[in-house]
Amino acid sequence: MSKYIPGNQKHLTLKDRVFIENSLNQNHTFKDIAKYLCKDPTTIYKEVKARRSSDWYHKGTFYNAKNFCIYRFSCRKVNVCKKILVCGIKCASCPTCNQTCRDFVKERCSRLDKAPYVCNGCDKKISHCTIAHKYTYNARFADCKYHELLTNSRNGICMTKHELHQKDMIVTPLIEQGQSPYQISVNHPELDMSVRTIYTYIDNGYIQLQPSILWLLPL
Repeated sequence: MSKYIPGNQKHLTLKDRVFIENSLNQNHTFKDIAKYLCKDPTTIYKEVKARRSSDWYHKGTFYNAKNFCIYRFSCRKVNVCKKILVCGIKCASCPTCNQTCRDFVKERCSRLDKAPYVCNGCDKKISHCTIAHKYTYNARFADCKYHELLTNSRNGICMTKHELHQKDMIVTPLIEQGQSPYQISVNHPELDMSVRTIYTYIDNGYIQLQPSILWLLPL
């Protein structure tokens, strides 16, 4: 946490998230929001990025899909896919244009590529925006998402069996070689596991160690 912000270690509440949503709608920066909530700006950044909701607009129909290329208004290409011998229709009007054209460049919005990473506070109405994939921060949705993740983390682990097996294939041989969970956590950041998490997985039997190995682990 930043030394300039006293802050606290409490988790964000629904009231905090409502303030974040209202502040984003007013185009306040992460720094201003963090200062009011006595949090580090990184906390606000992670909250918005992790719990923003996404949706697709202007999907079009199956036979008239929307074109999301930045060149769609000036493009004069015809029959790029070469599936039809004689085609007089501009490729920009074709449903398969974005998938077949090598020069396709997807239209992007700077608000979504950098702070605030959401459409909140944008002057343009969503119904008038041509960006395909939009993100918004909704306090109640974010709070529900947080509590759902918290419940899942208490009930078990939040990963697939394949992901757990891959981690097990790394952790188990290293422990059998005499390395401690601390060494594994430090030397293998790709695992994305803290020392406490490794111990928890071992205690709960998610990592299959031989009984003769368990007594060697430091307490």
